[in-house]
Amino acid sequence: MSVPIRNRVPNKKFVGHIITHYLKYDKENPFIFISALLAFLGIAAGVMVLMIAMGIMNGTQEEFTKKLFVMNYPLTVLPVEEDAVNDQLIKKLSENFPQLKFSPYYTTQVITKNDGAVQGSLLYGVDYDKESRLNAIFKKARGSTKSKFKVVIGEGLSFEMNAMKGDKVTLYFSEQTAAGFGTMPLQKRFVVDGVFKSGLKAYDKAIMYTTLEAFEKLLKRKDGFYDGLHIYCKEPLKEINRIREILPPTVVIEGWWQQNGNFFAAMAMEKKALFLVLLLIILVASLNIISSLLMTVMSRRSEIALMRTLGATKREIRAIFFRLGIIIGLAGIIAGTLIGALGIWALKTFDIISIPKDVYGTSRLPVDLLWSDFGFILLGTAIIILLSSLYPAKKAAQTDPLTVLRNE
Repeated sequence: MSVPIRNRVPNKKFVGHIITHYLKYDKENPFIFISALLAFLGIAAGVMVLMIAMGIMNGTQEEFTKKLFVMNYPLTVLPVEEDAVNDQLIKKLSENFPQLKFSPYYTTQVITKNDGAVQGSLLYGVDYDKESRLNAIFKKARGSTKSKFKVVIGEGLSFEMNAMKGDKVTLYFSEQTAAGFGTMPLQKRFVVDGVFKSGLKAYDKAIMYTTLEAFEKLLKRKDGFYDGLHIYCKEPLKEINRIREILPPTVVIEGWWQQNGNFFAAMAMEKKALFLVLLLIILVASLNIISSLLMTVMSRRSEIALMRTLGATKREIRAIFFRLGIIIGLAGIIAGTLIGALGIWALKTFDIISIPKDVYGTSRLPVDLLWSDFGFILLGTAIIILLSSLYPAKKAAQTDPLTVLRNE
């Protein structure tokens, strides 16, 4: 039984031969080739720019994450009721999670003064040894001063206070102390035990560390009862729920991503907006595919009509022009991917673009393209190319051979 012409599977050899013919430079219609070339270049440029832009966004976000992860700690336990964070709770957590590292702390706001300069800061009271296990930046900066009244300060604060390692600074606390017939803010001279550099200027100017004993002596904090507990773990997103199950209702636990939720939400929104805006480059390039294919259809109407009269089906004509658009788009994707990968490699390898280290935490432009983002780039580009190839292919298949040949 013979298959009806309209349902016949397109002849691959015939379709491939015609596509090869149409891809060649036509001296009589050079604008068709130029339009196709512009479409190819536009898609390649769009894919390349998207890859590099998404890589820079991811790299910047990861760089900030590394800094915030250290200075904000993976997990933090905070009391809901007074004295809820204590040695008993820490012992319970240590027994249930021996792989985790814990550092209890006190905290208060202070005013730092030295050489006439005044700066507000957040002072943490920590166990130096326990804090060093969690915080590599603190471990590197801490000194060996024997006094309990010692502080480790950030590079920014050290510069503003003109206080180097070994110097002394005066800290003013919000607590009051008797002075004659009145009161005045509690103050104490601390020796600078070390200077840390986190890579984020805001932290280097605002955070200071001292000993637990200093808080207990000056601010009368009770030994064994703390303002909070910092926890280090490699996978905080997985551990937080397990820890939460054994915690009493008198405390809450937060992850570093919750403490900086607005910041990362803003970066995620910027990334999505940038992706959509740059995708418009590919959308504009796809218009060149449409125009190129339509110009080909209009200039080849007599050839299309002749092919129809010689037995070519509408399905075969549609396949020719649809695949023609796909080939132009696919070539652009491949070229854009190669150029984009080369650009990312160059930015990673060579110091082409320098950025302020005190602002971004690194002097070299951070670039890291995720496979998921690369997949979205390819998917978005492929959808645009497919849609751009449909209409010209349909228009070519609707060519009426009788009308065309009669006018010829």
